[in-house]
Amino acid sequence: MKRIRCPKCENYLTFDETKYEEGQSLVFECVHCGKQFAIRLVKSKMQASRKREKIDELAFREEWGSITVIENVFGFKQVLPLHEGDNVIGRHSVGTQVDVPIETSDMSMDRRHCIINVRCNKQGERCYTLRDALSLTGTFLNNEILGDKDRVRLEDGAIVTIGATTFILRAAGR
Repeated sequence: MKRIRCPKCENYLTFDETKYEEGQSLVFECVHCGKQFAIRLVKSKMQASRKREKIDELAFREEWGSITVIENVFGFKQVLPLHEGDNVIGRHSVGTQVDVPIETSDMSMDRRHCIINVRCNKQGERCYTLRDALSLTGTFLNNEILGDKDRVRLEDGAIVTIGATTFILRAAGR
């Protein structure tokens, strides 16, 4: 199901986009104000290629781990790999450099929202540290908001919410 906003009254209308083809134009009439408006269905190139891939949550676990973005009204399930060092996580946007771009229409997620640092400790174990990247809506770990200067250690299965999107940390080798 896809949600669109009426340009006049800004109320949301919902429709099933799977019943229509890419490039097709649709005309809607808002049930709240009666305004008629048209949209054209366009699919993201990144989203289409990722949907065809079989998402394997275990594929990225051996090296540095991954995050699993939970499927919600803003997008589909995504498994994104992490690398050693700082992993800047945010909303995918042309012209913005992030290491882990989440494809979403969630406008409450900043383009550079949070950072997960991955490193090895003296025992050779992977350590994951989360911090907010001065986002407007904040970063939440298990429903607790992080302060501007907080650095929080993450364990495998940690639930992080940025904007209205939630992801789960999958530590390497677990």
